[in-house]
Formats: sequence, structure tokens, C-alpha cells
Amino acid sequence: MRKIFGFHDTSETLSAMLTHTVGRIEGKHTTLRELIDMMGEQGLLLLCVLLCLPFLIPVSVPGISIPFSAAIILIAVAILFNRLPWLPEKMLDREIETAKLVPVLQRGVGVVSKIDRFVKPRLLRLTSGAVSNRVNALVLIYAAIIMMLPLGIIPFSNTLPAVAILLTAVGMIQRDGLFVLLGHVFALAATLYVGIIVYGAFTAGRGLNSVFS
Repeated sequence: MRKIFGFHDTSETLSAMLTHTVGRIEGKHTTLRELIDMMGEQGLLLLCVLLCLPFLIPVSVPGISIPFSAAIILIAVAILFNRLPWLPEKMLDREIETAKLVPVLQRGVGVVSKIDRFVKPRLLRLTSGAVSNRVNALVLIYAAIIMMLPLGIIPFSNTLPAVAILLTAVGMIQRDGLFVLLGHVFALAATLYVGIIVYGAFTAGRGLNSVFS
């Protein structure tokens, strides 16, 4: 299977690549199309990392959860089928306030910089081959769906799937199977966490119903 995604040169750290990209965001507004253009040859997997950064910290940027998560899903679907992704025009051209987005991205880059020194090629079977790519793509899709859920007011509901996406994408880019594995673990943790939230809400709802019935 012809490889479409990933880097040809991994000598530059991810945080340096992301810092360079964020530094190029200008004007009062930016769009997903512009962010994709800024990636250049750095690859769409790096875009997945960039798009999950705002959800790594407890500061929300209004209106980005659905388009950013949907973009990650479409990129992951493309990885699943080894095809270049298609993204809707409306999603690509939706304007995002630069003044709100850039500081959040910069703080997210700070998080990535802390893990740079731990990333190295290992457990290569988890990062190469058609089967591994498809499994990892499914994890990205699943985590992005969880991140899309309207649970932003609940602490860590977006953070856990964002970490899953970050670790899985970083592992795929830098051929670090341990990071990929940790990404899968965080996807499972996100599932359990959301499951507990849903169960708690359902139980509370039944309790209130019994009180007022």
C-alpha cells in the first residue's frame, strides 16, 4: 500500500514544527483551509495534532469542537482507506477568531514540548503496515467522536480523547509504538469516563423523576 501520510524528516521536534505553524497565523480570523495550507509537506497527521491542542487545556474556544473533531475524523477516515481526505467547503472556510485560537494553541504547544524528549522510534510494528495504520485510524476516529460530544462543561471530557489523539498521532508520525499504545489506553479511559458521566446523569435523572412523580 502506497504511503500517503507522515513525515520524511523527523529531525525537527514536533513542538518546533507546531510553533512554526502557529507563528504563521495572522489576521483577525483564520480558517481550517488556511491551517491546512500552512502544514505544507508536514502532513495531515501533524494537522490532527494541531487540531487537538485546544482541548488539552481547560480553556474553551467557542465553535471549534465540532469542526475540529470532524476534520480529525475525515483525516482518519482517509488514513483508514489510504486516500487523501475530502473536507466540506463550509468546514474549510468557517472563520475562527485568531485572538482566541492562537493563545490556546500556544499553550497546547507547551504541552507537546514536554513530551518531545520522550519520543523515539520503537515498537515499530504498531506504527507500520496496513493493519496498524487502520487500527490507529479507527482509534483517531473514535476519540474524535468522543471529543465532539457536547460535554465541554464537564472537566476532562474533551481532554482525555484529545490526549488519545495527540499520543496516537505523535506515535504514528515519529514511529513510536509506545506512544501509539498509550494513545489507545487514553481512548479507553475516555470511554470509561464518558460512560460514568452518562450513567451518573441517567441515575440522577431517574432520582429526580421519582422525587417529583
